[in-house]
Amino acid sequence: MKLTPHLSVVLPAYNEADAITKSLVKIEEFLASQDYPWEVLIVNDGSTDKTAANVEALSSEKPNFRLINIEHKGKSFAVRAGMLLASGDYILVTDADLAVPISEVKRFLLWAAEHGNDLVFASREGKGAQRIGEPYYRHLIGRIFNTLVQIILLPGIQDTQCGFRLFTRRAAQELFPKLLVYGENMPIIKKPFFGAFEAEVLFLAKRMGYSIKELPVVWTYSATRRLNFFENSYKMLRDVIKIRVYDVLGRYKV
Repeated sequence: MKLTPHLSVVLPAYNEADAITKSLVKIEEFLASQDYPWEVLIVNDGSTDKTAANVEALSSEKPNFRLINIEHKGKSFAVRAGMLLASGDYILVTDADLAVPISEVKRFLLWAAEHGNDLVFASREGKGAQRIGEPYYRHLIGRIFNTLVQIILLPGIQDTQCGFRLFTRRAAQELFPKLLVYGENMPIIKKPFFGAFEAEVLFLAKRMGYSIKELPVVWTYSATRRLNFFENSYKMLRDVIKIRVYDVLGRYKV
């Protein structure tokens, strides 16, 4: 009889053929050493390279791995799809480049299981946090963006955008269907788009009274040419404003 996973790992991927195999091997090596059942859901966000083929080649004989192919609607929609399909007691979403080491999930599980937090999210700010190799201009723009997010939507949250978050299954299943800006009606797109869905999730989590914890981590910058950083940042800020407008209009049914 197949055991219910204690931990599900959701990994969104768009054109990650060059790195995906290495990352999945690292994830498997770590999780295989743990004493609980687990699963990994790789959500292929309409990649045009060999991402899906590489995942299939690696996972064909690994029942813990599951490839989910969706149309290209951006990272936010890929995360949402994986979250709603995951069956673990706890669900971790992490970026395909493993900018935060997968081993950090041990600390996050501790804060969730022993301290009763429904959502534990990584932060590149605060005591003990470290950014490795990040260009100065990106750090500066990121801090400006976070200041605006705090003013508009989430006062007191130091970093909404670090791609490493742990949810209880109940929190994930209740939060993600309620997303409006990053909900089920996301359009098919042609360019990669990360978005600020983390801000919408955190906003709803606070509004719904979930216990949340921001944990400082060591994060390693990974350069990419697939994304226009400035265009993406503008769209993210636009969406943060849209979340606040939707709130004022009473569109969130929580």
